[in-house]
Amino acid sequence: MKRQSKFFGEFKKFILRGNVMDMAVGVIVGGAFTSIVTSLNADILTPILGIFGGTDFSYLTVTLGTGENAPVLHYGNFITAVINFLITALVIFIMLKVINRITEKLSMLAGMEEEKPEPATKKCPFCYSEIDIRATRCPHCTSVLDEQE
Repeated sequence: MKRQSKFFGEFKKFILRGNVMDMAVGVIVGGAFTSIVTSLNADILTPILGIFGGTDFSYLTVTLGTGENAPVLHYGNFITAVINFLITALVIFIMLKVINRITEKLSMLAGMEEEKPEPATKKCPFCYSEIDIRATRCPHCTSVLDEQE
């Protein structure tokens, strides 16, 4: 019984870690995004491609054998899935490029605004007290400081 409670405690700790929760959110959003891409393909792109190619991919099949129980390969559905994948990859690629460009511009703006000022203090190498950067003698321990420090 003690072994089970330790196991479930470790499992609870694992589940509540941030990266697992982020992954769960990613899977849920990915599922919703998949339905959007599937609709884009089925309702918009496939009819447009049908104008030029004259066919709807989802109805492409090959029957293996004869009779009522002969297996049927729905390779048109596979072509549709490949198109869905390519569209999804393209949209994600474009989104990442836009996000990276925005992040880069924001970091450049932040870098321009936050110029680091010159340090005003330094540490004494003898007593480690914080002293003025221009000091030649430590006011705490009275040690003479070299010019290089």
